[in-house]
Amino acid sequence: MKFYHSNLLNSFSNLTHCFTAKEGGVSNGVYSSLNLAFHIEDDSEAVNKNHALLADKLNYNKKTLVHMKQIHSDIVHIVCSDDNFNNPPTCDALITDKQNIPLMVMVADCSPITFYDSIKKVIAVAHAGRQGAFKNIVKNVIDSFKSNYDSDAEDILVTIGASIGACCYEVGAEIYKEAKELGVEYSLNKKAGNYYLDISKILQTQLLEAGMKKENIELSRECSCCKNNKYFSYRADGTTGRFAGVIKLN
Repeated sequence: MKFYHSNLLNSFSNLTHCFTAKEGGVSNGVYSSLNLAFHIEDDSEAVNKNHALLADKLNYNKKTLVHMKQIHSDIVHIVCSDDNFNNPPTCDALITDKQNIPLMVMVADCSPITFYDSIKKVIAVAHAGRQGAFKNIVKNVIDSFKSNYDSDAEDILVTIGASIGACCYEVGAEIYKEAKELGVEYSLNKKAGNYYLDISKILQTQLLEAGMKKENIELSRECSCCKNNKYFSYRADGTTGRFAGVIKLN
């Protein structure tokens, strides 16, 4: 099982975090092998086993993990006592200051994002594909840090994991029109008459506009579609599994 860590977060001994990849699980076929999603057609026993393997590697209790029923929204959910592995909330971002509650975001081309306020000791995760970026979900997460935990945006560290890059994310004219209406047309490249969308550029811009320091934003340069041998990619493979970003306060 291979993990990929954030350079920004590696120095914090009170944190457990990682981004997963394809390897190290028991799923078969197109879901091979560390698929972590239940909502696709993979065998649920295999998915449960994959979660157990990951929990063992990262040294947490699987039952306490909070993941999400992701719906491409801008909803940020404050983790409560009702949330657990078997009762995931419907949202696209999670936030908590509770210890020993791992938070997980699952993706297959969308951006998996982890957040950490080292001063207030608050963590969050977010799922941001095109819709999440266009809805500015990261601003809602930063606002939640501020309003619920009295965080300062300049204290928050953000890592954006591997996701589909502008090299592969071709979109139609209707998406260009929507991007222009939203003022994010700077994220579109035009090549040979086709438009290519750079989600990471939108997210980084939005985080800076929300008050974050540029040096506190870490961005993976790996494209999940180009590297579909390493990561699950919906654009490259269609039917596929999900990899994840995980963060926990110890």
